Amino acid sequence: MTPEELIRDHTVYACVMGSRAYGLETAESDTDRRGVFLAPTALQWRLEKPPAHLDGPAPEQFSWELERFCELALRANPNVLECLYSPLVEHVSGAGHELLALRGAFLSRQAHTTFTRYALGQRRKLAADLRTHGAPRWKHAMHLLRLLTSCRDLLRTGELEIRVGAGRERLLAVKRGEVGRPEVEAWMTRLAAEADAALPGSPLPAEPDRRRVADFLYRVRRASALAAPAEPDPDDEVVQGVVRGGGVG
Repeated sequence: MTPEELIRDHTVYACVMGSRAYGLETAESDTDRRGVFLAPTALQWRLEKPPAHLDGPAPEQFSWELERFCELALRANPNVLECLYSPLVEHVSGAGHELLALRGAFLSRQAHTTFTRYALGQRRKLAADLRTHGAPRWKHAMHLLRLLTSCRDLLRTGELEIRVGAGRERLLAVKRGEVGRPEVEAWMTRLAAEADAALPGSPLPAEPDRRRVADFLYRVRRASALAAPAEPDPDDEVVQGVVRGGGVG
């Protein structure tokens, strides 16, 4: 089965992410598409497993196989978790609806570590840009501020909101380089401190609900296995309904 067929025939969830999902789009913004596909269970029984993720086939398109997506979401990977909360959903199958209904099971206080760790890495890149080019990449600074705000609010409320709402114009001003670097740095520091302060009293559980996610994966894998029989290896010979391989042992 080709990568194109996996995306075309087995996508369970697809959405638009990036600036358009965050409410930070401008006339020049790309359309970043993200998706989740369920590789047929029969493919999992082969020595050569289906891919865990795929680029394309459209520009700015990236997809994860369902199990890999769930693994990353359970680790509170920001890029993955946010896909479940995109307001711009383009496709949802039955399994996709189940995945969306399950999205709260992925949320936990672990988000504090993963979001802030990612933010720290981005701040280091901004500092490197300053040393190399004399100025930070303001677009990256804008998205870092958005991520820190999202993390703080998630810890405070227990809900992940990726739309920036009323913060749009101020964030776009950062992207345009209209906000001074000291102010941007102070803003980042304040948001990180507010996220730290929100952690002890957060309504989020300490750990995600792995049991619910595991049960979901088992059910969809089983349904896939029952939906169609495993295909014989094309190199095998079929005689009187019995598949006979070319070798022994």
